[in-house]
Amino acid sequence: MEFRVLDLFCGAGGFSYGMDKNPHFHTVVALDFDERAAETFKKNMLETEVLVGDITDALVKSKVVSRAKNVGVNMIIGGPPCQGYSMKGKKLGLKDSRNFLFREYLNLVKELQPEVFVIENVKGLLLASNGWFKDEILKAIGDLGYMVEYGVLNAADFGVPQARERAIFICSKGRIIPLPKPTVEKYITVHDAISDLSYLESGEGDFEQEYITKAETDYQMLMRAGSDKLYNHKASNHKQVAIDKLKMIPPEQGKKFLPSELHGNQKFKTTWGRLKWDEVSPTIDTRFDASSNGTNNHPFLHRAITPREAARIQSFDDKFIFYGLKVYIRKQIGNAVPPLLAKAIADQINMAFDNE
Repeated sequence: MEFRVLDLFCGAGGFSYGMDKNPHFHTVVALDFDERAAETFKKNMLETEVLVGDITDALVKSKVVSRAKNVGVNMIIGGPPCQGYSMKGKKLGLKDSRNFLFREYLNLVKELQPEVFVIENVKGLLLASNGWFKDEILKAIGDLGYMVEYGVLNAADFGVPQARERAIFICSKGRIIPLPKPTVEKYITVHDAISDLSYLESGEGDFEQEYITKAETDYQMLMRAGSDKLYNHKASNHKQVAIDKLKMIPPEQGKKFLPSELHGNQKFKTTWGRLKWDEVSPTIDTRFDASSNGTNNHPFLHRAITPREAARIQSFDDKFIFYGLKVYIRKQIGNAVPPLLAKAIADQINMAFDNE
């Protein structure tokens, strides 16, 4: 079966980019409110029509529906942002105004009747309000006539060099599609992912440059495949005080090596941490370029990881180029679904249909 995908809340496109690595999946329409993320999506996925607008706007919605019908969309993916996890929001559930984006997603499912849809969200969604909110979503999915399998997937189990746990719901008409099983026996480490990029100091690098090293691992060869140049490998220009602090922290170590008066206001133990070569990275967030933010400093260089290193840790290959100012790029990378996780979900869906 060929899957023609509508990607809602698409961001820079990690979910679609990964799904489209399975030849049976083609993202034909995508929507996001953030025009900068949409720009990155457009430039990397030329065959997708990328719409920019607010999903709650009636005009935007009707445009999405008409385009989706015109191109024969039979699958929807997306991660609706969800604010109403608190007990206060419980009385209204999906009717709570803070959860309107979930409602809009499910309304489009109702209108377009895709064969399959996938919801991706934070792991906390399943636990919020003692699982009450999760039950609301499952009921809404059932009311639409879909069967569902859901649970938490860790991106590291699918070849992503990062411990990133996400709640995934795979919903389908007439069949149960189980969540994918891990595809790797051995985790891909930080070293596997970025050791070939370990030469920039604070402030060095550029938007576009030549590769000056050879790939050292299978993962690096996978990431470099089809890419002639290296993009987005530009180190943050740290203040001298930050560089001096990093110089006090030995390779792969953290904040405990700083004198207590230099700990600053951040109370978390993970701040000022260095990544460990032989482990997976902790979850990449939208502030990975700040040394004080968490464990996102280079294992031994005196700087935070670059956008390209963060993208590698998210499993974006080097062909995927991020556009815009650094503040927008870090958001695009930090908020993305890791492409290799998305591909594993696509492969699983494809297999379920093939086996019939």
